[in-house]
Amino acid sequence: MSYSRLSRRPLLFKSFTGLELTEFDIISKQIESKYHEHERMRLSNKKRRRDVGAGRPFKLKIRERFLMLLVYYRLYITFTLSGFLFDLDQSNVCRDICMLEPLVKRCIPLPKKLYKRTRRLRTIDEVEEYFPGFKAFIDSAEQEIPRPKNKRKRKSYYSGKKKKHTVKTQYMVNSDGTILHKTGHDRGRIHDYEIFKNKHPTTPLEVENILDLGYLGVKNDFPTVKYVLPIKKKRKSELSDEEKKYNRKHSRLRVIVEHTVSRIKKFGIMGTKFRNKLGRYDHASDIVSGLVNFRIMRTNKMLL
Repeated sequence: MSYSRLSRRPLLFKSFTGLELTEFDIISKQIESKYHEHERMRLSNKKRRRDVGAGRPFKLKIRERFLMLLVYYRLYITFTLSGFLFDLDQSNVCRDICMLEPLVKRCIPLPKKLYKRTRRLRTIDEVEEYFPGFKAFIDSAEQEIPRPKNKRKRKSYYSGKKKKHTVKTQYMVNSDGTILHKTGHDRGRIHDYEIFKNKHPTTPLEVENILDLGYLGVKNDFPTVKYVLPIKKKRKSELSDEEKKYNRKHSRLRVIVEHTVSRIKKFGIMGTKFRNKLGRYDHASDIVSGLVNFRIMRTNKMLL
């Protein structure tokens, strides 16, 4: 597998990488422009024991390495199969991907970068640019992990909702679907609202936070936050037609965050059982979120 061969079949290229050919080229050029500076900083790190210039050279070019990273993230194949496709040993596949990830994160709109900008918004126009319609949508997503060997970890990572061992990540998106905030992963046992209480994003006062019934406690714990919740059915009673109509309208609003989570899970590394070490989970979710943001933001600019 190579860029020159795969680029001749655009539909396959998008299926294998999650990006259009033009989108891949834009990010690839940014990576190539920053690569030498990135390598200079990596090789001159004080923790590095070898001299600059020592060590094995990379067999693949930068563009091919980025392609291999995307194919791995999108299809979530094994390092053995990746090595076969790109004519590398599986240990070199892991090494190439791990060393390229920090540079890729510098070249895409990560939620962390966008959240820093939203914290500095001052005028109404600035707020509306990042929060169209002055709305933010918050929800959590779960992903299955292998059953932990440690008994205590098995209990803390077990999700009663999914009946599996999982990790949770909370996302905040705007009306365009752009991810403006993402938490680090939490144990599957923790409730969505508990994550919100500990790691909730700060939004401008003009912005309404659209939430689901999992966040009912926000009324008492955060009285200054603008929030919109669906109406909960009381015991031994039914919702009126007006209340059902309101809840349907609320669901139509919130579907934007569900669509964004769906985009994230189309990358196999986020949509299937996570086989890597949990220490690498946030790196993977950051990169996938940044790629999703890149596609959404570029599409919106083209529409404008």
